[in-house]
This record gives sequence, structure tokens and C-alpha cells, in this order.
Amino acid sequence: MWGTGKPRREFLFVDDLADACVFLLENYSGEQHVNVGSGEEVTIAQFAALVADVVDYRGKLVFDPSRPDGVPRKLLDSSKLAAMGWRTRTPLRAGLKQTYSAFLSGDCRAQ
Repeated sequence: MWGTGKPRREFLFVDDLADACVFLLENYSGEQHVNVGSGEEVTIAQFAALVADVVDYRGKLVFDPSRPDGVPRKLLDSSKLAAMGWRTRTPLRAGLKQTYSAFLSGDCRAQ
């Protein structure tokens, strides 16, 4: 994989995004934007290891530090949404498991 694996990223399960959109439609009429995020971040290395575990990959994860890492950190400020009472429901591992299971069963189709 490119880079060191140290940059941090935030992930959000698509069902949680849909839930947040409905929540905002029902509870928000302001003019300012509202960020939707999980508020949790993991390193790319942690994410790769988690994906490997979920898909039962037993090979070695290799990072190439001669390649760029990209932006060190990508985390949204979702405090406005959190203050309104909305929270994600799907932990990262559970979302990955659900997505992989749907892929294996053929329920994930490219649109």
C-alpha cells in the first residue's frame, strides 16, 4: 500500500449517512451546512488490518513509504449534528462485515 499507513481517516457507514439525512430533514431548517461524520478516526494501517481481518486475508500487509501518504488527517467537525442528538449506530467493523457479507451474497451491484 502507498505510504506509511500513519495518516488518519474517518469512515461512515452508508446506512448511518442515510439516517443522518432523514434526521436533518426532520430536525434542521438552518441555512448553514451540517457535517455528517462518525467522529472517530483510524490510521490507514489500522483500517487495512481491519479489512484484512473481516475478509479473512492472512497475507502480509506491506506499506511503501517511498510513496506519498497524502493528507495526514481527514476528520469532519460533526459537533453541530452531535449537539442536535444524532449519533452513528454502526461501528466500523460491523459496517465492513455487513458490506462484505452483502458483496459475497451478490447484494452489492454496481449502479
